[in-house]
Amino acid sequence: MPPDSDDFDKPTLRAAMRKLRRVLARTAPDAATRAAALLPLERLAPFSVIGGYVGQGGELDPAPLIARLTAGGARFALPAAVSRDAPLVFRAADEPAALQPDIFGLPAPSPGAPPLTPDLIIAPLLAFDRRGGRLGQGAGCYDRTLRDLRAAGSLFVIGLAYAGQEVVAVPSDAHDQALDAILTETGYRVFRKDI
Repeated sequence: MPPDSDDFDKPTLRAAMRKLRRVLARTAPDAATRAAALLPLERLAPFSVIGGYVGQGGELDPAPLIARLTAGGARFALPAAVSRDAPLVFRAADEPAALQPDIFGLPAPSPGAPPLTPDLIIAPLLAFDRRGGRLGQGAGCYDRTLRDLRAAGSLFVIGLAYAGQEVVAVPSDAHDQALDAILTETGYRVFRKDI
């Protein structure tokens, strides 16, 4: 059961949710496949570039969802952190064997991979709430990235998580970027009203 988020500040909630997510990963090993099957593709506009991630630390594996989304011909990109205070850079991830650690030590395409601008981002998270609030790892990389991509054009952001990662309310600051939708092993929910 997720902790009552009203009783925690962000660092404390992050620590509790990391532990919970590891438990959820062990108890629901097929959750990624179940979640991918529940995405209603017919309700989504076509996307040309899908921005994903490589699952770490119990994150729900996005591979089944990415396979479903790219089956129609969309390109796939992974983020690379180039500075601790900068937005993420998305690059083509056509060669998984060529991934190398970025500045946070996460697998990322090499600097020589072509840059791509996603119109759909599958976002990892520690917790989410019924309003689309997202609690990330705390570095602010996704918040800066989503802010800039939204300002530059059309972007749709789907959080990918275990249903058990939902909390009553994610603590929020002015710079935090909300999700447009959430996908879990139990269903798909849209937060953005204009789609």
